[in-house]
Amino acid sequence: MDVGIKLDKLPVRIIDLGADYRFSDTTIYEAWYNVPHKHKDAKRVYGLAEIYRNEIRNAKIIGNAGCFTTASILALAPLVKHHLIESNSIIVDAASGISGAGRGLKLGNHFPELYDNFKAYNVAHHRHTPEIEQALKDIGGEETIVNFTPHLVPMSRGILATCYATIKENISAEVIDAAFQKVYGGEKFIRLLGRDAYPETKFVRGSNYCDLGWHIDERTQRVIILSAIDNLVKGAAGQAVQNFNIAAGFYEGVALHVAPIYP
Repeated sequence: MDVGIKLDKLPVRIIDLGADYRFSDTTIYEAWYNVPHKHKDAKRVYGLAEIYRNEIRNAKIIGNAGCFTTASILALAPLVKHHLIESNSIIVDAASGISGAGRGLKLGNHFPELYDNFKAYNVAHHRHTPEIEQALKDIGGEETIVNFTPHLVPMSRGILATCYATIKENISAEVIDAAFQKVYGGEKFIRLLGRDAYPETKFVRGSNYCDLGWHIDERTQRVIILSAIDNLVKGAAGQAVQNFNIAAGFYEGVALHVAPIYP
């Protein structure tokens, strides 16, 4: 924020990978981050390219979307946009590799501590929760409540988000399929694997792709969406480059059309 204030009157544009400019309502930021917001009047846009592309083109400040939020919002956006699910029924369980914690030295980040382990953390309190809710409200026009639980798995990079929601009455599987095609059919970095598919983190490793698959549970009348990204690329630096390309008027895929590392 201190840097943003100093640059506010200068002819430069900002892409911020932190959370300071992700929220349209700074009181939400203050409540979840316990930090006073010093730049409340900043003209900002949420930096999730597939959803806010038009706003990003001319934005002064782009608040690059977080990693968990990118995987979760992209998974749920078509269903929220077309009002196919109950907005108060959403549950997101997401698992991340250790690189999501940054480079800081912490005991739990050491390989011997992480290896052969799987754990949840910040249950009901993770800071990406209001970020997901804000975007889904923008997309669907309804207040949205999300239960979000992050997990840490013994791998270096990648996120797999499993998202659950109750399907509204008389919505068929074909309607859900069509919603994903309508929203993402022309997107460069969203790969629709389709109904009954199983995205995996190794197939997006080192790339800017988000792989999506979905399943219909007729017994519980719920849809389960699986979303896989590389948290360091589509969940961070790659998305920042994508936002830069949009803001600069370049072809959106410049420097990003790289094949995943695996196989």
